Amino acid sequence: MSCNSCGTGGGAPGGCKNHGTCGTSGCNKLTVFDWLANMELPDGQKIFPYVEVRFKNSRKDFFYNKENLQLKIGDVVATQTETGHDIGIVTITGELVRVQMKRKRVKINEDVPVVYRIASEKDVQKWVAAREREEPMKVRAREIAIRLQLKMKISDIEFQGDGSKATFYYTADERVDFRELIREYASEFKTRIEMRQIGLRQEAARLGGIGSCGRELCCSTWLTDFRSVTTGAARYQNLSLNPQKLAGQCGKLKCCLNYELDSYMDALSNFPKQNQKLYFTKGTAICQKVDIFKGLMWFCYDGEWMNWHTLTTDQVHEIIAKNKAKETVASIEEYANEWIVEEEVSFENVVGQDSLTRFDQPKSRSKRSKKRKPSNRNRNNKTASSVETATRTAPASKETRPKRKPRPNKRNKDTNKHKSESAPVKKSTTPNPKANPDKNAKSNNPRPNRNKNRNRNNDSNKPPKKED
Repeated sequence: MSCNSCGTGGGAPGGCKNHGTCGTSGCNKLTVFDWLANMELPDGQKIFPYVEVRFKNSRKDFFYNKENLQLKIGDVVATQTETGHDIGIVTITGELVRVQMKRKRVKINEDVPVVYRIASEKDVQKWVAAREREEPMKVRAREIAIRLQLKMKISDIEFQGDGSKATFYYTADERVDFRELIREYASEFKTRIEMRQIGLRQEAARLGGIGSCGRELCCSTWLTDFRSVTTGAARYQNLSLNPQKLAGQCGKLKCCLNYELDSYMDALSNFPKQNQKLYFTKGTAICQKVDIFKGLMWFCYDGEWMNWHTLTTDQVHEIIAKNKAKETVASIEEYANEWIVEEEVSFENVVGQDSLTRFDQPKSRSKRSKKRKPSNRNRNNKTASSVETATRTAPASKETRPKRKPRPNKRNKDTNKHKSESAPVKKSTTPNPKANPDKNAKSNNPRPNRNKNRNRNNDSNKPPKKED
C-alpha cells in the first residue's frame, strides 16, 4: 500500500518524496499528516522538544529530544528502554506532539524516556537481524505451548532493537499459569522473555486481514482507538441479531456498527416508541415494522397479524394525542388509505443486454432442418453457366419445339415383365379381398404389386399363402 508520491515508476520505487507527510497517508496505517509543519513559530519560542516514535505494528510512544537533534518524520532513531535501547521511526515532531500528549493525557515531565541518537548503520543491521528471527521463533513458541497444554495462543513476537529482549503477545480466555512456559522459552531462545496479554481486537489489528465488506480491516489500516460495541447499535439500525453476520474477524461485534449509529439516533428521535399501542373502536393496533429514513411505521390489529397498515410518524403522533385526550378514533384504515400511492415500477437495463438467457447454451437444431442454401460461389457458377447456355442457343418457339416422349412407367414395366416370365398361377378357391379391391376395380390400370420384392425368391409354382 503506497501513495502516489512513493509508488513505482518505470519498474523502480520512487521513494517517499514527502518524507511521510503526504496527504493520502497511504504509506503506513499510523502515518499522521503534520498540518502544523509549514507554520512558523512566533519570535522567541522554541521548538517543542518531544517527538512521537512508532515501533512494530501499532505501538507508539513519546520521547524527549534532550540533545536537540534535528529530527524529521521518517527518521530511524535509537530510544531509551528499561534495558538497552530500542529502534523506532519518528512519526510526529513539533507542536503537533503537544496536542497528542494532551489528548492522551501524558504529563510533560522528566520521566519521559529520551531519544539517544539517530540510528547508525550498525544499529539498523542488528535491528533487522532481530526482526528476521521473529517468525520462526513464533512457530516454535506455539509448539511448546501446545505441548504444555496451555489454553492460550501466541499471536505475535516483538524483539527489542538491540535484540536483548523479546515480547510475546498472547490471547487467552482465562487466566494462564505460564511460569513453566517462560523457563522453557528462556532456555530455548537464550534471551529475556516478557509475556503480554492482548485482546482479540488488538490481535486482529496486528495480524490484519480482509473483512466481509471486501476491504482491509479498519483496525489494521487506520483505526487506532477501539470503542465498545454493543448489540444496541444493531437494534437501533434494525439489523438482524445474527452473531455470524455481526461478528468480525476477531469474533467480536464489528467496529463499523458505530459508524452510522449517530445518524440513526437522530432519525429515531422523531419516532414514537415502538411498544406504543394505538387504540381504536375496532381494536388495538400494535407496531410491527419501522422504516427509519422514510419515516414510516406498520401497524396491525391484535389478532389480525397478516393485515398490516402503513402510517407516517405524524399520523401516529396524531392518533396518540387523540388517545391521550380520550377522543374516539374509528379505525386505522382512515389514516392508512390516505397513504396508498400507486408506484409505477420501471426497470432499467443496467448491464446493457436485454436478454437474460444470453449465457445459456443454444438449443440443438432438429434433424428436419431445411436444406442448406447454396453458397455464393456455387450460385455464381450456376448463373454463369446459365448465361452461357442462353447465349449459345436462341429461344425456340412453341410450334418448332419437338414434343416430349412419354416417360415409361417403371413400376408397370417391371410388373409386366415379372408376370410374363413367371408361370401361370392357379386361382385359389378362397377369395382374397386385397387382390381385387373395389377401389382398383373401377380404375383401368391395375395397381402395381407392392409385394414383388418379398415373393421374388419364392417358387413360381407355389400358390400364394392365405392371409389371416
